[in-house]
Amino acid sequence: MTHDKQITVSRTIDAPAQAIFAVLSNPERHTELDGSGFMRSDEKSNRISKVGDVFTMNMTGDHMGGDYQTDNHVVGYSENSLLAWETAPAGTTPPGWEWVWRLEQQGPDQTLVTHTYDWSKVTDKDILRKVSFPLVTQGQLEDTLARLAEVSAGS
Repeated sequence: MTHDKQITVSRTIDAPAQAIFAVLSNPERHTELDGSGFMRSDEKSNRISKVGDVFTMNMTGDHMGGDYQTDNHVVGYSENSLLAWETAPAGTTPPGWEWVWRLEQQGPDQTLVTHTYDWSKVTDKDILRKVSFPLVTQGQLEDTLARLAEVSAGS
């Protein structure tokens, strides 16, 4: 579902919320999930364990002139049910886009996963000129959920 400044996708995954959360809270696993093609690797980040954690990803994309890094500031955390972070070019304050993962256990081995990409808080005119939002499409987010389903089933 696409709104004016956010995209939300959902999928029921055949894995318990705990297994899915274990994948999502480990930045080393994020490149396995990336449906956008922008992620290259994790920059030796620790497992996400609380609001305030920051993890760094190595990225690539024409929108940033090639290779770059992002710092991801965790703004939402509830074990096995919520992870959210705001992304920023490394060493800068987050300019207003956020990634949110919600997990709802549907039974012993099924979880409804909802993934939201929200850029509604981006107000910096330079960023809005440089980055054509949405940078990631609904199809790419759906691909990310499909990849999450594959790796979570094997976890």
